[in-house]
Amino acid sequence: MKLLAPSILSADFYRLGEQIEACVRGGADILHFDVMDGLFVPNISFGPVVLESIKKHCPLPLDAHLMIVEPDRYIRDFVMAGASMVSVHIEGNHHIHRTVELIKSLGAKAGVVINPGTPLHLLEEVLYYVDFVLLMSVNPGFGGQTFIPRSLERIRQLKEMIGRINPSVLIEVDGGIKEDNIRLVAEAGADILVVGSGIFSHPDVEAQTRKLKSLLNVSEAV
Repeated sequence: MKLLAPSILSADFYRLGEQIEACVRGGADILHFDVMDGLFVPNISFGPVVLESIKKHCPLPLDAHLMIVEPDRYIRDFVMAGASMVSVHIEGNHHIHRTVELIKSLGAKAGVVINPGTPLHLLEEVLYYVDFVLLMSVNPGFGGQTFIPRSLERIRQLKEMIGRINPSVLIEVDGGIKEDNIRLVAEAGADILVVGSGIFSHPDVEAQTRKLKSLLNVSEAV
């Protein structure tokens, strides 16, 4: 089953609750949070207080992508605020196994994130422990970027690697996914597709969410 995960980084924050409700009505499966601290990436977004507020009203699982330095310091805060999925970057994390085990010990699904320029083979050992891999198809830090075409081949290669090591691991893909490429990304092997501006830049968020979800359903039927 292919899952659609709207990323609120691209939402209109003045209308955030309204737009999240539109995503839910449109059939979204997960709500994605891009957490940035201005150090790991050159941007600042939001923290666990925002996630906690949304959790009180949103029925979807909340997925926290931590683009921050020293993520271990904040993982508990995000899980306690309501995140049921937490992912951290392989880049710069010298104790990735310990971090993954921390996430799982708190009752959340644990993911590892990999940037476009990072070799996939660095994931091989951690695949034995994680629940999902978040493959970035843009360089992290900003919404609205263009999908890197090479990402399709990286998804296929990652799918093959997972098949050899731990077939239960899901592939999540984030960055530049729009209606003109969402089926290609799904057919390459993505299980969870994160979409930001491809949903929230449209005047009718509910209709656009429903359209993208229908495209994913078609890709599964092929």
